[in-house]
Amino acid sequence: MKLAIMQPYFFPYVGYFQLLQAVDTFIFYDDVNFIKKGWINRNNILINNEAFLFSVPCKNASQNKLINEIQINFDINEKNRFLKRIELAYKKAPYFDEFYPLLHDFIMEENSKYISSLAANSVRFISEYLGMQKSFAYSSEIHSDSRGLEKQERLRVIAKKEKADTYINASGGRPLYTKDNFKQDDIKLKFLIGDNIKYHQYDSSFVPWLSIIDILMFNNISQTNNFLHQYSLE
Repeated sequence: MKLAIMQPYFFPYVGYFQLLQAVDTFIFYDDVNFIKKGWINRNNILINNEAFLFSVPCKNASQNKLINEIQINFDINEKNRFLKRIELAYKKAPYFDEFYPLLHDFIMEENSKYISSLAANSVRFISEYLGMQKSFAYSSEIHSDSRGLEKQERLRVIAKKEKADTYINASGGRPLYTKDNFKQDDIKLKFLIGDNIKYHQYDSSFVPWLSIIDILMFNNISQTNNFLHQYSLE
């Protein structure tokens, strides 16, 4: 079984979904410290041919709190503000009429009080839209007993309990995790290296690494799923 463990991000970029595509089980790492100015509650969309940062307002956000302790202010006004930005940015995109109504319904029906659940739900919504059949879990619900362990040790312990034979991490984890550490429990550690994904955005030069929302406005489900397979494991 292939496993990945990652903090929940709100409509993250394509690399997040490549990691999801590469595994059988995906655990949202929601009981670790919140990262201010990270990607948990924000990302970029395309406005006026430039990356524009959107965010979900958080109440008393602090890096001394866990992700699943951070409350959000995502009331009807904030939802409408978010959706209006998406509409203005992408109403002329080729797949706006296909994707936006579903995005609108998801946002309006969301009643999460914490950023952890809102972000995780956004990932699950996209995975369902793309037809990805994955098993999801939350570290706070099934692996809270390992919270006191050092980070690499905790990931290995979780992988062992999940009976994973392969643990896949984003390439940014190379300086933090070693194959030998996981090997002691007969677990293969792999790092996902994503290709440079490029597609047509209006008539401007390409702006990379935007939210998955951008990809789905300019590409259909089949094209997007092709992008999710454009990576290598090392």
